[in-house]
Amino acid sequence: MKRQIQFTKMHGAGNDYVYISCFEQKIEDPSEMAKWVSDRHFGIGSDGLVLIMPSESCDFRMRMFNSDGSEAEMCGNATRCVGKFVYDKKLTTEKEITLETKAGVKVLSLFTDDDDKVNWVTVDMGEPCLVPSQIPFVSEREVVIDEPIAIGDKEYNVTCVSMGNPHAVVFMGDIDNLDIEKIGPDFENHPRFPKRTNTEFTQVVSPELIKMRVWERGAGETLACGTGACATLVACVLNGLTQRKAKLQLLGGMLEIEWLEDTNRILMSGPAETVFEGQFNW
Repeated sequence: MKRQIQFTKMHGAGNDYVYISCFEQKIEDPSEMAKWVSDRHFGIGSDGLVLIMPSESCDFRMRMFNSDGSEAEMCGNATRCVGKFVYDKKLTTEKEITLETKAGVKVLSLFTDDDDKVNWVTVDMGEPCLVPSQIPFVSEREVVIDEPIAIGDKEYNVTCVSMGNPHAVVFMGDIDNLDIEKIGPDFENHPRFPKRTNTEFTQVVSPELIKMRVWERGAGETLACGTGACATLVACVLNGLTQRKAKLQLLGGMLEIEWLEDTNRILMSGPAETVFEGQFNW
Protein backbone atom coordinates (compact mmCIF):
# COMPACT_ATOMS: atom_id res chain seq x y z
CA MET A 1 0.00 0.00 0.00
CA LYS A 2 1.39 3.36 -1.01
CA ARG A 3 1.87 6.16 1.50
CA GLN A 4 1.89 9.91 1.07
CA ILE A 5 5.41 11.35 1.30
CA GLN A 6 5.98 15.00 2.17
CA PHE A 7 8.91 16.63 0.36
CA THR A 8 10.63 19.96 -0.20
CA LYS A 9 12.50 20.84 -3.37
CA MET A 10 15.53 23.07 -2.74
CA HIS A 11 18.60 24.22 -4.60
CA GLY A 12 22.02 25.62 -3.85
CA ALA A 13 23.35 27.63 -6.80
CA GLY A 14 21.11 25.61 -9.11
CA ASN A 15 22.15 22.20 -7.76
CA ASP A 16 18.63 20.95 -6.95
CA TYR A 17 17.50 18.04 -4.83
CA VAL A 18 14.31 16.67 -3.35
CA TYR A 19 14.57 16.77 0.47
CA ILE A 20 12.61 14.49 2.77
CA SER A 21 12.52 14.59 6.55
CA CYS A 22 12.85 11.11 8.04
CA PHE A 23 11.98 12.15 11.56
CA GLU A 24 8.35 11.16 11.05
CA GLN A 25 8.53 9.41 7.68
CA LYS A 26 10.20 6.09 6.88
CA ILE A 27 11.54 5.78 3.36
CA GLU A 28 11.63 2.36 1.72
CA ASP A 29 14.10 1.81 -1.12
CA PRO A 30 15.57 5.34 -1.36
CA SER A 31 17.68 4.33 -4.35
CA GLU A 32 14.62 3.63 -6.49
CA MET A 33 12.88 6.69 -5.09
CA ALA A 34 15.85 8.83 -6.14
CA LYS A 35 15.54 7.66 -9.73
CA TRP A 36 11.85 8.52 -9.84
CA VAL A 37 11.91 11.91 -8.10
CA SER A 38 14.88 13.01 -10.20
CA ASP A 39 13.16 12.40 -13.53
CA ARG A 40 12.42 15.83 -14.98
CA HIS A 41 9.61 14.51 -17.21
CA PHE A 42 7.85 11.83 -15.16
CA GLY A 43 8.93 12.70 -11.62
CA ILE A 44 9.52 15.87 -9.64
CA GLY A 45 12.79 16.79 -11.34
CA SER A 46 16.10 17.06 -9.49
CA ASP A 47 19.77 16.09 -9.38
CA GLY A 48 18.92 13.53 -6.70
CA LEU A 49 17.35 12.78 -3.34
CA VAL A 50 18.43 13.89 0.14
CA LEU A 51 17.16 12.27 3.33
CA ILE A 52 17.39 14.29 6.57
CA MET A 53 17.60 11.94 9.53
CA PRO A 54 18.29 11.72 13.26
CA SER A 55 21.92 11.17 14.24
CA GLU A 56 23.44 9.51 17.30
CA SER A 57 26.59 11.65 17.13
CA CYS A 58 25.55 14.95 15.48
CA ASP A 59 22.59 17.31 15.39
CA PHE A 60 21.40 15.77 12.11
CA ARG A 61 22.35 13.15 9.54
CA MET A 62 22.18 13.38 5.75
CA ARG A 63 21.98 10.61 3.16
CA MET A 64 22.27 11.66 -0.47
CA PHE A 65 21.38 9.70 -3.60
CA ASN A 66 22.25 10.64 -7.18
CA SER A 67 19.72 10.66 -9.99
CA ASP A 68 20.91 7.20 -11.10
CA GLY A 69 20.11 5.79 -7.65
CA SER A 70 23.69 5.48 -6.42
CA GLU A 71 24.42 6.76 -2.92
CA ALA A 72 27.11 9.46 -2.73
CA GLU A 73 29.38 10.24 0.18
CA MET A 74 28.75 13.96 0.20
CA CYS A 75 27.26 16.97 -1.57
CA GLY A 76 28.34 20.46 -0.56
CA ASN A 77 25.33 22.28 -1.99
CA ALA A 78 22.99 19.81 -0.33
CA THR A 79 24.57 20.39 3.08
CA ARG A 80 23.72 24.09 2.85
CA CYS A 81 20.13 23.28 1.95
CA VAL A 82 19.89 20.83 4.85
CA GLY A 83 20.93 23.69 7.14
CA LYS A 84 18.15 25.87 5.76
CA PHE A 85 15.62 23.03 5.97
CA VAL A 86 16.18 22.18 9.63
CA TYR A 87 16.28 25.83 10.77
CA ASP A 88 13.36 27.13 8.71
CA LYS A 89 11.22 24.17 9.79
CA LYS A 90 12.20 24.79 13.43
CA LEU A 91 13.90 21.44 13.90
CA THR A 92 16.63 23.52 15.54
CA THR A 93 17.03 27.05 16.87
CA GLU A 94 20.84 26.94 16.66
CA LYS A 95 22.75 28.78 13.96
CA GLU A 96 25.73 26.47 14.17
CA ILE A 97 24.96 22.79 13.73
CA THR A 98 26.79 19.54 13.06
CA LEU A 99 25.80 17.26 10.21
CA GLU A 100 26.72 13.59 9.86
CA THR A 101 27.53 12.51 6.30
CA LYS A 102 29.22 9.50 4.73
CA ALA A 103 32.23 11.79 4.25
CA GLY A 104 32.42 12.67 7.95
CA VAL A 105 31.01 15.40 10.18
CA LYS A 106 30.41 18.85 8.67
CA VAL A 107 29.91 22.02 10.71
CA LEU A 108 27.37 24.49 9.30
CA SER A 109 27.07 28.19 10.14
CA LEU A 110 23.64 29.56 9.25
CA PHE A 111 22.87 33.17 8.28
CA THR A 112 19.32 34.51 8.17
CA ASP A 113 17.41 37.31 6.46
CA ASP A 114 15.02 39.83 8.01
CA ASP A 115 12.30 37.16 8.16
CA ASP A 116 14.59 34.82 10.12
CA LYS A 117 14.88 32.44 7.16
CA VAL A 118 18.26 30.99 6.25
CA ASN A 119 19.58 32.40 2.97
CA TRP A 120 23.35 31.85 3.25
CA VAL A 121 25.35 29.00 4.77
CA THR A 122 29.05 28.48 5.42
CA VAL A 123 30.17 24.87 5.69
CA ASP A 124 33.45 23.67 7.15
CA MET A 125 34.15 21.02 4.52
CA GLY A 126 37.17 19.58 6.33
CA GLU A 127 40.61 18.88 4.89
CA PRO A 128 41.22 17.86 1.29
CA CYS A 129 42.77 14.45 0.70
CA LEU A 130 45.55 14.28 -1.88
CA VAL A 131 46.65 10.65 -1.42
CA PRO A 132 45.91 8.84 -4.73
CA SER A 133 44.85 5.53 -3.13
CA GLN A 134 42.37 7.34 -0.90
CA ILE A 135 40.80 9.53 -3.62
CA PRO A 136 40.92 6.89 -5.27
CA PHE A 137 43.01 7.34 -8.42
CA VAL A 138 45.51 4.88 -9.87
CA SER A 139 48.88 6.64 -9.88
CA GLU A 140 52.46 6.04 -8.82
CA ARG A 141 52.83 9.64 -7.65
CA GLU A 142 52.49 10.71 -4.04
CA VAL A 143 50.26 13.63 -5.08
CA VAL A 144 48.42 13.88 -8.41
CA ILE A 145 49.15 17.38 -9.74
CA ASP A 146 48.86 18.04 -13.47
CA GLU A 147 49.19 14.32 -14.33
CA PRO A 148 48.49 13.25 -17.92
CA ILE A 149 45.61 10.87 -18.58
CA ALA A 150 44.40 9.46 -21.89
CA ILE A 151 40.73 10.12 -22.63
CA GLY A 152 39.66 8.75 -26.00
CA ASP A 153 42.26 9.83 -28.55
CA LYS A 154 43.37 12.88 -26.53
CA GLU A 155 45.57 13.46 -23.51
CA TYR A 156 44.47 15.70 -20.65
CA ASN A 157 46.15 16.71 -17.42
CA VAL A 158 44.32 16.16 -14.13
CA THR A 159 44.83 17.27 -10.55
CA CYS A 160 43.02 14.86 -8.24
CA VAL A 161 41.48 15.71 -4.87
CA SER A 162 39.05 14.00 -2.53
CA MET A 163 36.58 16.03 -0.50
CA GLY A 164 35.11 12.82 0.85
CA ASN A 165 34.29 11.99 -2.77
CA PRO A 166 36.62 11.82 -5.79
CA HIS A 167 37.35 14.79 -8.03
CA ALA A 168 39.46 15.30 -11.14
CA VAL A 169 40.18 18.93 -12.02
CA VAL A 170 41.06 19.72 -15.64
CA PHE A 171 42.24 23.20 -16.67
CA MET A 172 41.04 24.56 -20.01
CA GLY A 173 41.05 27.85 -21.87
CA ASP A 174 37.40 27.82 -22.97
CA ILE A 175 34.85 25.81 -21.02
CA ASP A 176 31.80 27.54 -22.52
CA ASN A 177 32.09 25.58 -25.76
CA LEU A 178 33.06 22.27 -24.17
CA ASP A 179 31.11 19.22 -25.34
CA ILE A 180 30.70 18.02 -21.77
CA GLU A 181 28.05 15.42 -22.63
CA LYS A 182 30.65 13.61 -24.73
CA ILE A 183 33.74 14.00 -22.59
CA GLY A 184 32.16 13.81 -19.13
CA PRO A 185 31.27 10.09 -19.16
CA ASP A 186 34.76 9.21 -20.43
CA PHE A 187 36.31 10.85 -17.36
CA GLU A 188 33.70 9.51 -14.95
CA ASN A 189 34.16 5.89 -15.99
CA HIS A 190 37.88 5.88 -16.72
CA PRO A 191 39.55 2.75 -15.23
CA ARG A 192 42.08 4.88 -13.33
CA PHE A 193 39.16 6.01 -11.14
CA PRO A 194 38.09 2.77 -9.35
CA LYS A 195 34.99 4.40 -7.85
CA ARG A 196 34.31 6.68 -10.84
CA THR A 197 34.87 10.40 -10.44
CA ASN A 198 33.38 13.86 -10.54
CA THR A 199 35.16 16.04 -13.10
CA GLU A 200 35.61 19.82 -12.92
CA PHE A 201 36.43 21.54 -16.20
CA THR A 202 38.06 24.74 -15.03
CA GLN A 203 39.00 28.10 -16.48
CA VAL A 204 41.00 30.51 -14.31
CA VAL A 205 39.85 34.06 -15.01
CA SER A 206 41.99 35.76 -12.36
CA PRO A 207 43.67 34.88 -9.04
CA GLU A 208 40.34 35.63 -7.33
CA LEU A 209 37.84 34.29 -9.91
CA ILE A 210 37.44 30.78 -11.32
CA LYS A 211 34.87 29.51 -13.83
CA MET A 212 33.87 25.88 -13.59
CA ARG A 213 31.60 23.31 -15.22
CA VAL A 214 31.09 19.98 -13.53
CA TRP A 215 30.22 16.47 -14.64
CA GLU A 216 28.96 14.74 -11.51
CA ARG A 217 29.37 11.03 -10.95
CA GLY A 218 25.97 9.43 -11.27
CA ALA A 219 24.15 12.61 -12.26
CA GLY A 220 25.77 14.10 -15.38
CA GLU A 221 26.28 17.84 -15.75
CA THR A 222 24.77 19.83 -12.89
CA LEU A 223 24.54 23.57 -12.39
CA ALA A 224 26.80 23.49 -9.34
CA CYS A 225 28.85 21.16 -7.15
CA GLY A 226 30.02 22.31 -3.73
CA THR A 227 32.63 19.61 -3.15
CA GLY A 228 33.78 20.15 -6.73
CA ALA A 229 34.22 23.86 -6.12
CA CYS A 230 36.35 23.07 -3.06
CA ALA A 231 38.44 20.55 -4.98
CA THR A 232 38.88 23.06 -7.80
CA LEU A 233 40.25 25.76 -5.52
CA VAL A 234 42.69 23.26 -4.01
CA ALA A 235 43.82 22.25 -7.51
CA CYS A 236 44.24 25.89 -8.51
CA VAL A 237 46.42 26.60 -5.47
CA LEU A 238 48.49 23.44 -6.00
CA ASN A 239 49.14 24.51 -9.58
CA GLY A 240 50.02 28.06 -8.54
CA LEU A 241 47.09 29.61 -10.39
CA THR A 242 45.06 31.38 -7.68
CA GLN A 243 45.07 32.61 -4.13
CA ARG A 244 43.71 30.49 -1.28
CA LYS A 245 40.39 32.36 -1.33
CA ALA A 246 38.40 32.84 -4.51
CA LYS A 247 34.95 33.05 -6.02
CA LEU A 248 33.80 30.10 -8.11
CA GLN A 249 31.44 30.96 -10.97
CA LEU A 250 29.29 27.93 -11.75
CA LEU A 251 26.42 27.66 -14.19
CA GLY A 252 23.91 28.04 -11.36
CA GLY A 253 25.56 30.84 -9.41
CA MET A 254 28.54 31.88 -7.33
CA LEU A 255 30.22 30.11 -4.42
CA GLU A 256 32.94 31.48 -2.17
CA ILE A 257 35.69 29.02 -1.23
CA GLU A 258 38.61 29.51 1.17
CA TRP A 259 41.41 27.04 1.93
CA LEU A 260 42.69 27.99 5.37
CA GLU A 261 46.46 27.80 5.56
CA ASP A 262 46.70 27.43 9.35
CA THR A 263 44.24 24.53 9.71
CA ASN A 264 44.24 23.06 6.15
CA ARG A 265 40.43 23.11 6.25
CA ILE A 266 38.16 24.42 3.52
CA LEU A 267 35.23 26.77 4.03
CA MET A 268 32.46 26.83 1.44
CA SER A 269 29.90 29.64 1.49
CA GLY A 270 26.86 30.04 -0.71
CA PRO A 271 23.09 30.40 -1.01
CA ALA A 272 20.34 27.94 -0.11
CA GLU A 273 16.82 28.34 -1.49
CA THR A 274 13.47 26.58 -1.23
CA VAL A 275 11.71 26.08 -4.56
CA PHE A 276 8.42 24.44 -3.56
CA GLU A 277 6.87 21.79 -1.31
CA GLY A 278 4.40 19.01 -1.94
CA GLN A 279 3.62 15.35 -1.54
CA PHE A 280 3.64 12.22 -3.66
CA ASN A 281 2.53 8.63 -3.20
CA TRP A 282 5.16 5.96 -2.67
